[in-house]
Amino acid sequence: MGYATTQQVYDILAQALTSATNSVVNGQPVPLWTFGKNKSNNSIPDDVVYQYITWAGDQIDAAISELYLTPLCEKVDLELSLLVDIDAYNDTIELNKTSPLNPGDTLIFIDSLGEERHTVSSVVNTTTIELQEPLLGIYHAETTRVVRVRYPAAINLACARLAAASIYDKYFASQSSPNVSDYGKTLRGWALSGLNDILQGVTILHGQKRIGHRFFNPNLRDRYGLPPIEGSDREMKGGDR
Repeated sequence: MGYATTQQVYDILAQALTSATNSVVNGQPVPLWTFGKNKSNNSIPDDVVYQYITWAGDQIDAAISELYLTPLCEKVDLELSLLVDIDAYNDTIELNKTSPLNPGDTLIFIDSLGEERHTVSSVVNTTTIELQEPLLGIYHAETTRVVRVRYPAAINLACARLAAASIYDKYFASQSSPNVSDYGKTLRGWALSGLNDILQGVTILHGQKRIGHRFFNPNLRDRYGLPPIEGSDREMKGGDR
């Protein structure tokens, strides 16, 4: 698993991978607002998206390996509880309090018998979410912990943007001229700009192990000397590179 989820990549791709029509549910018409929001599995399968996420993660590791021990580790940044008990094969979860969850977040349901890892598909309201896949076990509100695990936000966003930019350019813009889209260049520029902030010390990846040589405590190490001016050899550029 890479630094981003397929749901996050699809969300960044906007309408590029969606189907123009929505499948009929039980013979009933579907709401108009759902048109263009369901991804088309015939365009790009999830296996291809996973591969691009892995390549984006490799690029990120290569860029920040002089500052942090790679690959990076997930950390728990939010712990919640269930409002009501959950039966088996249920994908709708009610939480005990308002939480800043978003589609694509990874949740782990933990009880005394084991744990399950799931991805948030949609947020119904501030306390109710839906999962991509239903839970397989039965979870009681009094004994179940719900934790969100994630990589640092800067890494998560950069990985999703790099993967989306590569997918968009390969499958869509490659059939037009020029073969690199403005949207892909913009996504890549944002992602590499975020990595530059990490390299320059503007963004700190909390919870990750730093690498230092001058001081015993790596948190006291000197910052690597990076030229601040544009157009230098060390500057990571996006776009047509």
